[in-house]
Amino acid sequence: MTGEYGVLDGALALAIPTCHGQSMTTKQTRKSDIYWKSYDLKGEEWFSAQISLMDFSAVKTTDQEKADKLQKLLKGAVRLNSEFLSKWNGFDVKTYLEFDRDWGLGSSSTLTYLVAEWADINPLMLHFKISDGSGYDVACAGSDTPITYQVVDDEISYTPVEFDPSFKDQLFFVHLNKKQSTADSISYYFKNVKQRKTLTKKLSDITKKILDCKSLKSFCEHINQHEKAICEHLPLTSIRDKEFKDFNGGIKSLGAWGGDFILAASSDNKESVRTYFSDKGYDTIVPYSEMIYVEKESVPA
Repeated sequence: MTGEYGVLDGALALAIPTCHGQSMTTKQTRKSDIYWKSYDLKGEEWFSAQISLMDFSAVKTTDQEKADKLQKLLKGAVRLNSEFLSKWNGFDVKTYLEFDRDWGLGSSSTLTYLVAEWADINPLMLHFKISDGSGYDVACAGSDTPITYQVVDDEISYTPVEFDPSFKDQLFFVHLNKKQSTADSISYYFKNVKQRKTLTKKLSDITKKILDCKSLKSFCEHINQHEKAICEHLPLTSIRDKEFKDFNGGIKSLGAWGGDFILAASSDNKESVRTYFSDKGYDTIVPYSEMIYVEKESVPA
């Protein structure tokens, strides 16, 4: 929700788990390899691989690039737990996405979390073993509530927080019809960011203000300030200035700028918001309540 890019330099970020995630099943077999199959939202197979237990390379696969990433993930897990996959037993592994693959809601981060659970290791330790990212999305994958997340001097802190704005029915997630590479965006940030400490402070302050926000008007002001801060410290143009200058409300990029979802906040009714974005070619408009995970209260016996 907040802190993108700056979280890499210690900015306080607000992260909120979605109700769309990923699940995984593992079944031990008498085979000598791992047989991996991944299924999309429609239940259709989108990736498969036969993984050698010798070095976790793909004996055969439908996508070598994805198989290489899976090899890196499994190797990282074994380095953290030498007992993991050490018995030379094969496995049938199946993963199931609960969201469109193009949505960019964290297929990699949720997979990291799931493999860490399987290997009985800390998910964040696995993340930092294989990635340069901040890890906020992996922490969020295991959370039932919104969290604040911060990495300062290699020390990680994440704290459950309350974020249930009274104006949540005026918030919408709009998909930009393309995915953005997280790795490329991280590289771009480190090569181009100016006055990193100043940006970190600005974004941390905005995160705190958003957590205390009581009105839609002030929320819109804060997310517009967030966009302005990023533009002042990186040679980037906000999505509002690019495409949505006449939108009545606030607009904020989420995660890597230029792809995946944006957050739109407006006092206009739902139909007007849908019409505005649909007229511009963006038909995936998800209301806040249909995107954000809400922990279910236990029912008394």
